[in-house]
Order: sequence, then C-alpha cells, then structure tokens
Amino acid sequence: MQAILDAVARHRVLAAMVVLAVLPFVAPSAALASLIVVMGLYALGFNLLFGYAGLLSFGHSALIGAGGYACGIAIVHFGWPWWAAILAGPAAGGLVALAMGLLAVRTRGIYFAMVTLALSQCVYYVALKAEAWTGGENGLRGVNLTTISLGFAQFSGIDPMTRYTLVAVCAGIGLAFVSRVLRSPFGSALSALRENEARARACGYDIDLIRLQAFVLSGVISGLAGALYAIQLSVVPIETMHYAMSGLAVMMAILGGMNTFFGPFVGAAIFLAIENVGALWTEHWPLLAGAVFMACVLFFREGVWGTLLKRAMAR
Repeated sequence: MQAILDAVARHRVLAAMVVLAVLPFVAPSAALASLIVVMGLYALGFNLLFGYAGLLSFGHSALIGAGGYACGIAIVHFGWPWWAAILAGPAAGGLVALAMGLLAVRTRGIYFAMVTLALSQCVYYVALKAEAWTGGENGLRGVNLTTISLGFAQFSGIDPMTRYTLVAVCAGIGLAFVSRVLRSPFGSALSALRENEARARACGYDIDLIRLQAFVLSGVISGLAGALYAIQLSVVPIETMHYAMSGLAVMMAILGGMNTFFGPFVGAAIFLAIENVGALWTEHWPLLAGAVFMACVLFFREGVWGTLLKRAMAR
C-alpha cells in the first residue's frame, strides 16, 4: 500500500488525468462530472491558500465570480472565441486577487478572513449594480458555447461529453500548474509560512510578498474554475459572487482534506453527491450536508481523503 501511495504522490498529475478520464463513466451524468471537476478545481485554488499557506480566506467567491463574469462578458459582449474567453477567467481572478491581496496580506488570523470577506462583498455589490455588463440580479445569460472549433475539427458545445472533455482538459492543465508550484522552492516557502511564520521571517523570507503571491496564484486557479463554471452552466449567476460561495470552498476543502492535492476534489464529489441525492428526498438537504460536515470536523479532522491517506500509511 505504501508503495502505491508513493507512486501516486510522485505521479499525481498522471493519476489525476486517469481519474478525469474515468469520472464521466462512473458519475450519474457527464454534467454532474463536470460540476465535480469545476468545484474541485475551485476548492483546490482555495486550498492552495488555506491548506498550504495557512491563510483562511472568506473572499474566494469574488475570485471565482470574477473568472466567471470575465469569461461570460468576453463571449456575450465581445464575441471572443471560447479559448480566449477561458483565458480571461484566470486573468481576471488573478487581478482581483492582486487588488484584494494588497489590502489584506498585512493582516493576520481572523482579521485576514474578515477583510477578504468584506472585500468580496464589495466586488459582489459592483457586479450586482453593473447590470449592463453582468445582468444584475438576473445573472449574465447567453454564455452559449454551441461549437468548439479546433481548426481541423468541430465539436458540438451542447453535447455534455464535449463540455466535460473541455472542462477536464482545462482542469488538468490547472492541476499540473498547481503541482509544479507546490514542488518548487515557492511551495517550500508556503509550507514554512504555514508551519512557523516567525521562523520563516528569520530565515529571510518576505512574508507579505509570499502571502500576496499565494493569494494571486489562488485567484488564478479559482478564476479558471469560474470560467469553466460559466461555460458549463451557460450562465453566470450573481450568487456565484455571494459569500455563501466562499463558505462552500471552505466546506469542500475541509471535507476532502486540507493540505492534500486530491482532497478538494474528494470534498467536491461528496458535497455534490449529498446535494443531488439529498434533493431527491427532501428540500432540506442542506441539513444533511451540515451534519456530514460536523461529523467530518469532529471525527475526521484530516478530511475524508486525508484520513484515508493517514490510515493507509499507518499500516
């Protein structure tokens, strides 16, 4: 078992690709599989900041929302091709994260969380009032991807499997990017910052700069998730920027396992499974989700995936 875990850890991007290739065939539908990948990518972006750098943010809804609106506006208002519109997502997420980070990184602890929450609500209000661009409370509609052209071939953007393939490929690129960041000297700096900020400062690290860089990188990944979310839904709901979306990132990261590479995707799969199955039985499915979250916090402190890894390594 230890040898298998070590192999997966060494080749985690390849392992992720295999899972992404299999997921649409084991999930109830390709659309649900797409949402799992998108939400997992969003939670991974949050986990890059929270799990690896130790910074709790309540403002990630602004980052995924910025990515979604940037992609949607590029398609609806400017008629950009699908690939350029997708690239606009991480660019917008990174820029919004930079603006928020310049104001928030000098704070610590709960103050950092509250500042990011306040700033995200400012972004939400701007999106709500910019009705000509965002659709206001009705959301931005018409983000239609009817055809995906690769030059040598064209594919129907309405087909769920085509959309899943697009989402999976983009998510795979995002996973490879995050894996490279975590295995770089910057990834080691993030771990040093999380474990002991005072010691990291004494070692010569520029703490505020590392915090800002981590926040921007987290915004890039969350913005990519937002762009894929907009394409998957063909609409950008204003609720994407609501603070509840930030809470969702926290829940998925903790459910799956903080400071783990695959944990955010496991957490996203668990939450969406509860939502889809529970909604068939009762409209009060959030109570079930809350109960599962409480049980995880009380009995599985490392999250589902983190606990499985810990027990497997103990054997």
